Parts: sequence; C-alpha cells; structure tokens
Amino acid sequence: MSDLFHKQTTAMPAQAMPLAERLRPQKLEDIAGQDHLLGPDAPLRLMAESGQLSSLILWGPPGCGKTTIARLLAQNVSGHFEMLSAIFSGVAELKKVFEAAKFRAQQGQQTVLFVDEIHRFNRAQQDAFLPVAENGTIILIGATTENPSFELNGALLSRCPVYVLKRLTDEALEDMLARAEAEMGRKLLLTDTARKNLIALADGDGRYMLTIAEKIFAQKKQLDEAGLLKLVQQKAAAYDKAQEGHYNLISALHKSVRGSDVDAALYWFARMLEGGEDPRFIARRVVRMAVEDIGIADPQALQVTMNAWEAYERMGSPEGELALAEAVIYVATAPKSNAAYMAYGAARASAKKHGSLMPPKHILNAPTKLMKDIGYGDGYKYDHDEEGAFSGQNYFPDEMEREEFYTPPDRGFEREINKRLAWWKSKRKK
Repeated sequence: MSDLFHKQTTAMPAQAMPLAERLRPQKLEDIAGQDHLLGPDAPLRLMAESGQLSSLILWGPPGCGKTTIARLLAQNVSGHFEMLSAIFSGVAELKKVFEAAKFRAQQGQQTVLFVDEIHRFNRAQQDAFLPVAENGTIILIGATTENPSFELNGALLSRCPVYVLKRLTDEALEDMLARAEAEMGRKLLLTDTARKNLIALADGDGRYMLTIAEKIFAQKKQLDEAGLLKLVQQKAAAYDKAQEGHYNLISALHKSVRGSDVDAALYWFARMLEGGEDPRFIARRVVRMAVEDIGIADPQALQVTMNAWEAYERMGSPEGELALAEAVIYVATAPKSNAAYMAYGAARASAKKHGSLMPPKHILNAPTKLMKDIGYGDGYKYDHDEEGAFSGQNYFPDEMEREEFYTPPDRGFEREINKRLAWWKSKRKK
C-alpha cells in the first residue's frame, strides 16, 4: 500500500474521524449494494483477485461507494495510490501528478490515479489523460455522478470501460445503520418511524445517512419523526435540471403518461418541480404528449394542455402548477393513440422517397386560358355536389400508387373516424 494511501486513512485517531470514514469498508466484500460488480465472479472482484488493474470509470450516485472501491482496488496493485478531485484541481496539478508518475514508472513502480468527479474536467483536460493512461504511466480510476456518455470524451471512454454502481437500497442502508450502532456501542435514539424516515431521507446515499446518524448519536433523548426533521433539513432529491437527471425524469413522466399510469405520472411531475425544474419545460412536454401519444383519440387533449400552459403563464407559481397537474391527469387518463404521429412520419418518408411529383391535373386550379388548355382542372368533381359529399377521386400523383398512412386504433374518438374511413374506402373501390 502506498504511503499516501496510508496517510489518508490513518492520519488522525480513529475516534476523531467522522463516522462515515470509520465505517469505510476494508474489504471489497464488505461494500454494500454492489454485488453485480463485487460478488463472486463479478468483474471488479476478478480484476482485484488477479492483481491486474486497468483504467476504468466508476459511475454512480453520491454515497454508493465509488471512492472506497477505488481505494480497495488500488491495494491489489503494488504501486503508488494518488487521489485528485477535479473540483479542486487543474492543468498544473495534473502535470505534477503525471511527471511524478513518469518518474515512478522509470523506477519500476506503478501509479494508480483516482480522480473524483472526473466529469468536472473540461474536454481538453480530459484529453491530457489519454497518453499517460494508454502508455501505462498511470492506471486511471475516474469517478462520476454524471452520465459518462454525455460528460466524458469518447476517446477516454474507449480506453476506460465504465462500471455502473447502483443506488443503495433501503436494506443496504439499514445494514449500514446496524454497523454504525455496533461501532458506537449503542442504538440510535429513534422511533421505528423516525428510523424509516432517516433511510428515506438518505435517498440511497450512505455517506449522507451516516453523517446524519452521527448527529443523532449525540442526542440525549429519543427522536420521533418531527424531532428528526427538526434536527436535519430534508435532503433535496437528486436532480440536476441541466444534466442526466433532467432527461431521466422527463422520460419517466412521459412514459408514465403513455402507459396511462396517472399516479406515477403525478409522482414524476412532482419530483421535477421539487427538484427545481422550470414548469414551462414540463408544460411544453405535456403538450407534446397530447399530440404524440393521444392525438385524435381525444382531440380535446391538445386544447386542455395548451390552456394549462397559458394558465401557468398568467398565474405563475404555485397556482399555475395546479393547472399543469390537471393537464398531466388529463393526458394520463385519456385514450391513447400514436396514429397521427405515425401517419405524419410515414407521409414524410413517402414525400422524400417520391420527390417532386406533380399533383394530378384534375385537382389543379386553372386561372389562365393556357392552364385550361393543357388540362388543369379538367374532370374535377366538386365533392359537396356528390352523394355523401364524397367523389372518390384520386388525389395522389398519377405516377404514384395510393398509400395508407393513417391507421387509427378502434378506441376513443378515432373509433368514429374508423367508421368513416371504412365507408370512404368502400366507396372509393366502387
């Protein structure tokens, strides 16, 4: 184990260290909630057992064990462990680390560089890792809470496989609380309900939960739910409206509406608002749901969603958010149809395929004598003068076979449209 690693973990007396640090696992098998990576025959366990560590990226939410895994993986390599945070480091710090790593490499010693929040480095800074990781000067372990696909260079990702860590489950958090109580030699002074609320407040973040647990251990009396909330302010739900959380939650809202699950839709709607999302962004997407997933199955959906958007613009928050909630309820409970959406896409594809075909002459206006002479408007039948206001004429280009783009389902308002389409189709055949 490197001197630096030793200093980072033993520099202060154990009892003076934060509880989360004192409970940091000392073996990979002690890490909770990541069996898919660390269990028997799992990839990181096999890498550690082989002693052959390669550059990699650890992606997961806060407090799920990324730093601990990096430290424990480094112990299986006979080399120097270096740790940087991209929040506090720049090009100058990177150059110093790389120069020191090159010197160690010349002496036959490997350097394992752990970079926390690696997504904070810009693209140019990320490029600096490429040559030293590729030639073996360093083994890079990057940790990120953001989607590497969006935040890391493709070249870096091609050299560093991504391992995805999971949000800690309530069961894993309960196990951590039990370990904390064993470490402290006493139970947390919490009612059963307050204990469950502490786990809920942690929202999968083990480090955060242990930080709060340390405050509770300092209390002299038992805390109920109200006492717990008074001791700590509620942790904001993990959500960055400029990053992946923004797209994950709007996707969850949209798919809940499409799946006609009104309760789930309201949950994701509320999660986005609680996370600070701009209600106008949600309003725009709810309008899109009305036209993409409901369409003509309920023509009122578009009007309802547009009215809700306008109501929010007029009233603002919080009153306007109720109008948006009503719109979410409406679209989630409306009959669903993507027939219009699909028909539009098919028609566009056909338009691109067939190019600049002219309309048939009989449906062209003939405002001049020349146009009349060459057949514009010749043979046109005025549908209102025909039986059933339907002539059955051809409106596609003469060089093109008739195509059917719109095939509505037999539900909602489109059930009636289906009847009309079937009648017109039978008349057209005659």
